[in-house]
Amino acid sequence: MNKDLSHFAQLDQQLVECAKEIKILSNLAWPEELGHNFIASWKSGKPEIPLPTYKKHSYPEQLKRLEGIMAAAGTSHPVGRYISQTAMSYIRAGRMLECIGQPEFTRLSIELYGRPGDAIGKTEVTNVAAAEHFIKSIDEYSHILNSPEPAADVTSEELAEALKARFAQIFKDHPLEIVIDPDLASKAAASARRIRIRGNTKFTKLDIKQLAEHEGLVHSATMLNGREQPHLKSLGLGSPRTTVTQEGIATFAEFITDTMDLWRLKRIALRIKAIELALQGGDFIDVFKFFLSEGQSEKESFASTARVFRGGDPRGKVAFTKDVVYLEGLIYVHTFLRKAIQANKVHYPAYMFVGRLTLGDVVALEPFIDSGWITRPLYQPEWLANRECLAAYLAYASFANRINLSKVTLDDFSAMERN
Repeated sequence: MNKDLSHFAQLDQQLVECAKEIKILSNLAWPEELGHNFIASWKSGKPEIPLPTYKKHSYPEQLKRLEGIMAAAGTSHPVGRYISQTAMSYIRAGRMLECIGQPEFTRLSIELYGRPGDAIGKTEVTNVAAAEHFIKSIDEYSHILNSPEPAADVTSEELAEALKARFAQIFKDHPLEIVIDPDLASKAAASARRIRIRGNTKFTKLDIKQLAEHEGLVHSATMLNGREQPHLKSLGLGSPRTTVTQEGIATFAEFITDTMDLWRLKRIALRIKAIELALQGGDFIDVFKFFLSEGQSEKESFASTARVFRGGDPRGKVAFTKDVVYLEGLIYVHTFLRKAIQANKVHYPAYMFVGRLTLGDVVALEPFIDSGWITRPLYQPEWLANRECLAAYLAYASFANRINLSKVTLDDFSAMERN
């Protein structure tokens, strides 16, 4: 290992020590009783806005050390730039947690995750416009959405057992613990060695497969692979700057494994609209009513609204914007994979799994993965491991996307038939 890489490996160790104390989602969780109290007040006809209390956070020592790591890493070397950008991501996260409930919380959340009105990449399409497009397209299949949604008859305990059985066959050397957490806003949350699932909730059979692909075979797998790195342990952290890519890969995984359905896709899009509503001044009750009007149950509407306001102010304008990233990430990942295949970079899909990184990191750190300084992933999902099938799918998708459907009608297919 040359002198530069040895220096960066030492900085990386310092980064891991500082960053591991800055945890976002667990510090924004709402206690279960807030949901019970709100729904009771809603049913009584006198809904009361839930006002959660949070522990005060202060990270002066960690933030100062992270600033020092940034300065020492610099930006001229690809590994140094990766370390510097990751340190900056945690500085923003730490400052955001210090401002819970204040307008500054939202400003920093936007720096980390973006806002509904931001353009997606170099396009003129915004996140909220993409969400509206998906909602409109999905509503065109209203005859499907109006049919009964798949039965939610799987308990949290049954889901936990099903996931344990699935992961026992895959993560043989690094077993995953499945924990039921009644305070969880999302259906599930993953780390390297543990997946938490929401308690007192009923799931569908499709949820079992979807959560396995999304949480275990993407989020846990990439974090595990990162923690097993010999030199760059921060690839196992789950830095906030990697959230767009992580959720993009996980959402893409749902599509390519046939575990994404119209109801879930619509829920993802609705969250972006809900964040926009909150940023414009809508309070908790306004956003709750929005989800109800879109067909969600009272319990799911509360959970969806809590996702928007965790860490913010349920009275409006101060919101948590993380859920903006799902559609944006999906579009980025799909486009990145198509371009990678087009450029004959067939190894890039696997490189996305060496740890938790961004798509830009995959390109910048390619020489260090090629050399073995960053090791290849220990775990990757089946859809990714089958490179030939993935490449075939992406090659076809790249061509199919060139067809302008607005110029085609179903009647045209009669004229296309050969006699």
